[in-house]
Amino acid sequence: MNPELKRAAELAVEYIESFDHQKVSEEPDPETLRNKLYKELTADGLPPLQVIDELARDARDGLLNSAGGRFFGWVIGGGIPVSIAADWLTSAWDQNAAAYACSPSAAIIEEVVAGWLKDILGLPQQASYAFVTGCQMAHVTALAAARHKVLADKGWSAEKQGLAGSPPIRVLVGEHHETLLRALRHLGIGTDAVVQVEQKDDGTINVAELKTELEKNPDMPTIVSLAAGDLNRGAFDPFDEVCDLAHAYNAWVHIDGASGLWVASSKRLRHLVKGIEKADSWATDAHKWLNVPYDSGIAFVADPESHKTAMTIPAAYKVEVDNVRDQFEWGPEWSRRARGIPLYAALRTLGRNGVTEMIERCCDLTRDFVLKLGELPGVEVLTTPVINQGLVRFLDPDGDHDTRTLDVITRINASGEAWFGPTLWNGMRVMRVSLSNFRTTPDDIDRVVAAVKVATET
Repeated sequence: MNPELKRAAELAVEYIESFDHQKVSEEPDPETLRNKLYKELTADGLPPLQVIDELARDARDGLLNSAGGRFFGWVIGGGIPVSIAADWLTSAWDQNAAAYACSPSAAIIEEVVAGWLKDILGLPQQASYAFVTGCQMAHVTALAAARHKVLADKGWSAEKQGLAGSPPIRVLVGEHHETLLRALRHLGIGTDAVVQVEQKDDGTINVAELKTELEKNPDMPTIVSLAAGDLNRGAFDPFDEVCDLAHAYNAWVHIDGASGLWVASSKRLRHLVKGIEKADSWATDAHKWLNVPYDSGIAFVADPESHKTAMTIPAAYKVEVDNVRDQFEWGPEWSRRARGIPLYAALRTLGRNGVTEMIERCCDLTRDFVLKLGELPGVEVLTTPVINQGLVRFLDPDGDHDTRTLDVITRINASGEAWFGPTLWNGMRVMRVSLSNFRTTPDDIDRVVAAVKVATET
C-alpha cells in the first residue's frame, strides 16, 4: 500500500477516535498556530511521510472537534463513517463530476441520490436538482431559476439581456439567513429588493401582512422566501397557506431548508413542513443533518425548464450521450467534486428508518438538553426547541445579562468540554444550542450540562 495513504488513513482514524477524550477545542493562539504552520517552501520538496506527519501534528491544535458529539456551535453535523470512507474513495477516484462523459458513474449516482432525496423530503419527483457546495450556492442556483421565471413572465430574458433595464424584482421574506441575501447580491437582484414582512410571535411569517405586501403591486415580478426551520429556534413558516397565496399573485416560492427540511423524513415531525411540496424551489445541506462530510448542498427546482435555462452554457467540446444528464447544465460550476458519492453511501447505509431515527433523536436530545440547562440557577430558556435549535442566556445579578452570557460561553469553551456559539436575538446576547451530530449521546448531554454548571458557578 502507498505509505502516505496508509499513514493518512491511520491518522484520520486516530483523530475520529479521539473525540471522547480530547477537548472540543484547544482555543489556540493565532500567532502560535501560524508559527507551527508557516514553513519554508523548499526547492526540492520533502518526503511525503514527513509532510503528512508534520501536517497532522502542526494543524491539530487548530482543529475544532466539530465532528464530535459535544460540539453545539452553528449547525454542523459529523461524518457518518461510511460517508467518510466514500469521500476517501471520491478523492482517490478523482472524478470531475461536470458531465456524464467525464464520469458516467458520478452522473448516475447523482440521479439515484436525487430520487432518494426527493422521496425522503416529500418533494415532487419531477423536480430538477443540483449538487453544490452548500446552502449558499443552493440559494444561488434556485434563485437563478426564480429570476429567470419571474422575468420571463414579463417578456425579459435575464440570461440574454442581463438585468440593466429589466423589470425590478421584489423579494418578500420573513425570517431569513444571511446566505439568502448574499445570493441575491450574486444574482444582481440586490438586497434593496428585499421587503421584510412582519412576523408573528412564534417567528413565522404573518400571512395577512404578506397578502398586504403582495397587493401593493400585484403585477410586480416577485419571489417569496420562506424558512423551514430557522437558525435560532427552528420555526417553520405556514407553507401550505403561503404557497397558495403567493401563486395566486404569480409569485415564485423559495424555501430555505438548510437544516429543517430533513424533518420531512419523520412521520412525527412531518406536520411542520405541511404543504412544502407546493413550493417552486428548495435549498438544503447534507453536511448538516444528514451528517456527510463537507461540502454538500442540494438545490431542487419544481420547474426544470427554468432551472436549466438559468444554468446551462454551450460548449463546443461537449460529448453528446443520449438519455443522460450533464451536471454542468444544472449547477453553477463546471469542474467539481463528485459530491453525490458520500450521500449515496450514507443513504444506503442508513435507509429510510435510519434517517428518521437520526433526525428524531437529535430533536429529542436537543429538547432534553435545553430543559436541563433551564434547571440550572441563573439560566433562562428563551426558546424551547421545535426541532434541534434552542436559545438560552445566563442572568447577571446586576442586570448585565449580555456580558454575563458571553463570559459563561467563553468559560465553557475554554474548558474543552463543549463548544457553543453566541448570537444576537431580539436585541439580546444569547447562547445557541444547535445539535445536528449523530454522535451526540445522552451521556454527552449530561457531561456538558455538568460543565455548564461549573462555568456558571465560577
